[in-house]
Amino acid sequence: MRVTAVLVAYNRRELLRESLLALAAQSRPVDRLVVIDNASDDGAADVAAEMLDSWGERARLVRLTDNTGGAGGFAVGIAAAVAEDGIDWVWVMDDDTVPGPDALAGALAAHERYRASGQDDLAVMGSRVVWTDGNDHPMNTPKAKIRADIDERERAAAAGGMEIRSISFVSAFLRADRVRGLGLPIADYFLWNDDFEYSARLLRGARGLYVPGSVVTHKTAKRGSSDADPGARFYFEVRNKIWVFRLSKALYPWEKALYIAATARRWFRTFRASGDRAQLRDCLRRGWRDGWRTRPRPTRAVVRDADVPVDVMVSVEKLSKLGER
Repeated sequence: MRVTAVLVAYNRRELLRESLLALAAQSRPVDRLVVIDNASDDGAADVAAEMLDSWGERARLVRLTDNTGGAGGFAVGIAAAVAEDGIDWVWVMDDDTVPGPDALAGALAAHERYRASGQDDLAVMGSRVVWTDGNDHPMNTPKAKIRADIDERERAAAAGGMEIRSISFVSAFLRADRVRGLGLPIADYFLWNDDFEYSARLLRGARGLYVPGSVVTHKTAKRGSSDADPGARFYFEVRNKIWVFRLSKALYPWEKALYIAATARRWFRTFRASGDRAQLRDCLRRGWRDGWRTRPRPTRAVVRDADVPVDVMVSVEKLSKLGER
C-alpha cells in the first residue's frame, strides 16, 4: 500500500515544524508528502521548504497566494496526491497535528486485518486523536455509525476498530480510488463541516473504520469541542450545515433528520455556554440567510486564482466536476 500524506499549513510555523518532524519519523515511512501552505505570512512556507529538502523527490510544497481555508487547502492537496498513479491512501492532517511514531503503521495494520476478513470496501480510516495531556480530544472523537448491522460492527472490532460514518480531517485516511470516483472537498466551505460533508460523502455506501492503534496529538490551545464559544467562526458552522442539509448527497434522508436534530441541540449548547451571545446571534442570522440563499461555488472556481500549479489545477478541474454531480 502506498500512502501520500497531505498537510495543510497556515501561520503556525513551529507546530508545522513539529508535525513535519513527526511525519519524517514514522516507523512505516510515508511514501509521498504534499504540504499546502495557505498564504502564511509568518514564514511557515520557508520552514516547510527547508524541512522538505531532505525528502527529495518524495515531497512537494505548494505555496498558495490566497488563504483558501482548510477546505480549499485540503481540496488542492488531495487533488495533488491522487494525480499520481499508484497511490492507495491519502493521509490528511492540519499543521497542529503531530502523529505518533506508529500512526501510519497502525492504520495500515488495521486495514490489513480488515482485508483479511472479507471484501475490501474500506473507504475512510481515522486515527485516535488525543490532546497534549494524552486524553481523547473531544473535538475529534468519532461516534459509532448509526444503524450499523452486527456483521459490520463485529468486522470492525476484529480489525481493532469501530465502524464510523464521518471523521474529521485531523488524521484521516482517504482511499485514493474513492476520491478519484467522487471528487474533492468543497473548497467554498472555507472552514467547518467541510470534513464532515466530505467524509460522509466518501462513506455513503462504503465502510469507515476508527483505528485506536493509530494515534496523533491535536495541539489546540485548549482541550474542548469545537462548539465551545466559537466566536465569529459560528457563521461557517451555520451556513455550511445548511448547505449540507440542503444540497449535499452525503447523507441519506433519515440521517439528515437525525443530524438536524443533533445540530439544533449543539447550537443550543453553544449559545448557552457563550460569553458573547450577541455575536453568535449575528452569525446565526447571516449564516442562516446565506445558507438558504446561496450555494457553494465549484471548487475549481474557488482556488483558481490562488496560484495552484498547472498540473495540480488539471486534477482539481477534473475532480471538482465529479463533486458537482
